Amino acid sequence: MKRRSNLKSSERNTQPVNSAKKLKDTEDFGATSISCPNSKYTAVLLKGKVQLRQEETKGVKSFPADKRQGRILCHALTTDFFHYGTDSGHVVCVLLKDGKTVSSFTHTVGVREVFPAQRGKHLVFTDEKKSGYLLSTSTESDSCLELPDFSPTITGVLWESWHPERGVFAAYDHEKVYVYALHKLTIHGSWVSLVGSECLHPSKKPMLLENGVLTCQLASGQTSKLTLSTHSYLKQAGSSSSKLSKQLTRAVMLNRLDEGLDLVRTHTKERLVKKLGKACLIHMEVELAIQVYRLSQNVSMVSSLEAIRGMEEYKLLAGHLAMFLGEYNLAQDHYLSSSCPLAALEMRRDLSHWEKALKLAKDLAEDQIPYISKEYAAHLEQTGDFLKALAHYKNGLTHNNQEHNEACQAGVARMLITLGDIRGGVAKAIEHPSRVLKQECGALLESMRQLSQAAQLYETGQYYDQAALVYMQCKDWAKVGELLPHVSSLRTHQRYAKAMEANGKFKVAAQAYKRAEDWDNLTRILLDHLNNPEAAVHIVRQTKSKEGAKMVARFFLQLKNYDSAIRILVLCQCNDEAFKLAQQHRQVEVFAEIIGAEATQDDYRNIALYFEAEKNHLQAGYYFHLGEQYRGALENLLMCDPTEDGLAVDMAIEVVCQAKDICLTDQLIEYLTGKPDSKPKDPVHLFRLYMALQRHAEAAHVAISIAREQLCSGNYRVSHNLLFKMYRELLDCKTDIPAEMSTNLMLLHSYLLAKIHVKRGDHLKAAHLLTRVSENIRMFPAHVVPILTSAVIECQRAGLRNSAFNHAVTLMSPDNRKQIQQKYRKKIEDIVRHPHKSEVVDEMTPCPVCGSLLPQNELLCTSCKSNLPYCIATGQHMLREDWSVCPHCDFPALHSQFLLLLKTEKACPMCSQTLCADEVKKISDCSKYLATANLNRRTMASP
Repeated sequence: MKRRSNLKSSERNTQPVNSAKKLKDTEDFGATSISCPNSKYTAVLLKGKVQLRQEETKGVKSFPADKRQGRILCHALTTDFFHYGTDSGHVVCVLLKDGKTVSSFTHTVGVREVFPAQRGKHLVFTDEKKSGYLLSTSTESDSCLELPDFSPTITGVLWESWHPERGVFAAYDHEKVYVYALHKLTIHGSWVSLVGSECLHPSKKPMLLENGVLTCQLASGQTSKLTLSTHSYLKQAGSSSSKLSKQLTRAVMLNRLDEGLDLVRTHTKERLVKKLGKACLIHMEVELAIQVYRLSQNVSMVSSLEAIRGMEEYKLLAGHLAMFLGEYNLAQDHYLSSSCPLAALEMRRDLSHWEKALKLAKDLAEDQIPYISKEYAAHLEQTGDFLKALAHYKNGLTHNNQEHNEACQAGVARMLITLGDIRGGVAKAIEHPSRVLKQECGALLESMRQLSQAAQLYETGQYYDQAALVYMQCKDWAKVGELLPHVSSLRTHQRYAKAMEANGKFKVAAQAYKRAEDWDNLTRILLDHLNNPEAAVHIVRQTKSKEGAKMVARFFLQLKNYDSAIRILVLCQCNDEAFKLAQQHRQVEVFAEIIGAEATQDDYRNIALYFEAEKNHLQAGYYFHLGEQYRGALENLLMCDPTEDGLAVDMAIEVVCQAKDICLTDQLIEYLTGKPDSKPKDPVHLFRLYMALQRHAEAAHVAISIAREQLCSGNYRVSHNLLFKMYRELLDCKTDIPAEMSTNLMLLHSYLLAKIHVKRGDHLKAAHLLTRVSENIRMFPAHVVPILTSAVIECQRAGLRNSAFNHAVTLMSPDNRKQIQQKYRKKIEDIVRHPHKSEVVDEMTPCPVCGSLLPQNELLCTSCKSNLPYCIATGQHMLREDWSVCPHCDFPALHSQFLLLLKTEKACPMCSQTLCADEVKKISDCSKYLATANLNRRTMASP
């Protein structure tokens, strides 16, 4: 016979016989109709049988082996398998290696064409009715799926060579190409879907399908490539939502879920993510579904999928995924077919599908029927099907679970009461150990107006508050009284108190109001019915109740006890009512005294306006000041009577200091200087004003003026204290001290210190101090003669005869002579008539600044021209090696002399503060004191 050429496997079912190319000669077996070559095998269909010849061994096998399979109408070869179809509907797959039948499927009618996949796992065949089917030969039981919308004109099938395990193939005729996809492993089982179709030119003959690209042979023998519309999304970037949705749909239909994930990652849209997630669950791609739901941050779904990750059993996994998708009937079917059928029962219980759960429990787990019945009964109770709920509660009773039985018995009791069996329900509720059940049944009975039984259950369950309220509705006051010690509800006590008050039992009502903490009503009862104002006042003081305060105030008003009425109102912060009351009865002063620091700005303003209308300017100014109405305060204070002038001015000074208003300050200064009425006020007030305003320079000038007046009046201690105070203020403020102030303070201190030394008998120190004062005797006009007389006497005693003579000469002037006391006149005249000018030389000591020697009582160094600090104990200039200060006033003193002075004196001679010798410490480095002394005395004139 003629040898026929080998054709490419893709052309074996479509290439005509007369167009075959001759390759080699072989033995002819007779007439042939179809040839299907393979590189190692050749299959020839001869009169309903196929001769399969192996080229290497020249061996020949004939098919079908069993004549009952009928005549072979079609056949096909792949690399490892030989497939054929018969007129009786048999589709057989044979392994080429050993010739054994791998699988055999019997169709209802004869098979016309077979188109196997290259690996032999799947096969498409057409039958005599021109219908198409997909046969899977790799499963334990071959499954045959009809192809949807299959065209009867189909002439060939090409399987996708890119990822062939995805089961994508194209069926074609002379006009169209139809793309199908096998969805093999899903929760719904296996099915084939038509992905789409594409028009095909008659001159093009399909040869190969690779990743959606169809390679066709043209009539000229050349090839062309056509990208199928079903796969075009792979090369088109979608932007709109509709395009993205279509692309995702195509990816899912082609089993390309991983590409769908890439698509939703690029365009994260919730709708697309949900769509892909559902597709992953349907196709049982758990790992991929986890990634998808993580994109949408669906934590619950991710957690559920994580729990079943790695599950290998198909039915059990499919059941879980169907449940996640809400396909509960399908999930139940899968669960029942799996190794864990109880999962179906658990699902129905979780979903509250109680009827179905009970049916499943009868077949799978009868011991769960009581528990399901109890849960079903609770559900029926909530939906209002009480009769059916009662039946299921009774069916739920068991013999081995006390807690469960108690829950069922509680349900029976509730249902009996709800259905009208009051006696039976109450009896079961009382027998039941649960307090909560008694409360629930009591509430049911109360809603049904079965009050006595409801109260009985409340009391039995120790719900005393509710029991008391129900007994009140029954007007069983005796029973309420028995329960009151156990009642904690204030509202219940209050209702009982009102009932007792209505019945005229005021003492019982008062006790109930007290337990209810209804203080206002208790106050009213005490005042109106029990005539016990002391207890009422005590309650108001404790509770600060405004209503109670008003009631007590009205009670006191009836007794005309205005003070107590105002006081109780203020105590409870009823300030407006208290002020109106005080104003009506001219008791505003009492109100102001009572309210004190608790008043508000409005309270102070009202009080001030009242006093202003009453022409009581001092009080008006005071309360305007407290209310921070500074202008009104100052105006009223400056209008005060002269008898109140001192207090008013002090208050005015405080007002302007707090106001910090220049206009108000100037107004007060003009008042004190007498500009409005040409009557200057005491300069002490002006001094206080400047001090309060911290205007120390003006204060210093006023202080000097006041001190000068005091000097002229002979009030040396007052003048000294004033200058000392001003001196300290200026030092603290680091302000320059006027020379006149420093000089006056030094001279006044010298005079007062001289009197101390005279008393101590230290005549030399007293003489030098009095000599210093005498040289400035014009500052002491009130005591010129006494000071000079004392200077003569002390100088005479100290041996300073020349100084005594000079002072005596001054005394004997015509203006002073007549004022000399008689007992000293003759002695002074003798000193003048018989002068002795011998003088004890003053001791020379070093200047603390430059070290030059100068008399110890000299306060101006002739070498360095420095004003030297003086010792407050002796009046002498200070020495570096003998330096100390008073710990109170910080004025310097010679350490040795200060200690000597403190042996007889108990206070500092400068500040008059009590002091002992142990408090005085010697200072080794006095530089900072010298610097301060020079800074503050740089303008001080030499005495």
